[in-house]
Amino acid sequence: MSKKILVTYTSKYGSTSQYAQWIAEKLNADLFPARSVNPKDLSQYDIVIYGGGLYAGGIAGVKLVTQNPCKNLIVFTVGLADPSTTDYSPIINKNFTPQLLKNTKLFHLRGGIDYKKLGPVHKTMMAMMKNMIQKKPVNERDGEDKEFLDTYNSKVNFENKQSIDSLIAYVNGML
Repeated sequence: MSKKILVTYTSKYGSTSQYAQWIAEKLNADLFPARSVNPKDLSQYDIVIYGGGLYAGGIAGVKLVTQNPCKNLIVFTVGLADPSTTDYSPIINKNFTPQLLKNTKLFHLRGGIDYKKLGPVHKTMMAMMKNMIQKKPVNERDGEDKEFLDTYNSKVNFENKQSIDSLIAYVNGML
């Protein structure tokens, strides 16, 4: 018997939506934006995969799955930072209780940004981040800081379809 899978997401600028589409295609899963999912319907699925962008220490829309029971929960985050060098534990600990965290598998993916499409709040946040980095002594800036300054106020896209492979393999191991 095949398991019923839902991929749902909150995407402001498109990267999370793109990853959700790729994941749903690979898994032949139902795909819905989080805003159109009735929380009561989550229990109808054997596996729920939730994707949310990272913004100021939060995961966009994640309360849909942290405040409503899911049989098997997988969460993927999408942000600008390189997942291979980023410590996500402060964000994860802020958004998940220890008990929920024990029962949730997490994946981190890299998105993109187009400064021309940012809303005023996000533009202000990015400007504040730029100012914080510029105040650091040059010798204390890491690779992420340098990359941020080099790409500030431009359009960059780090989306990579192959980066979903470990998530797909994990789900296939559950089937």
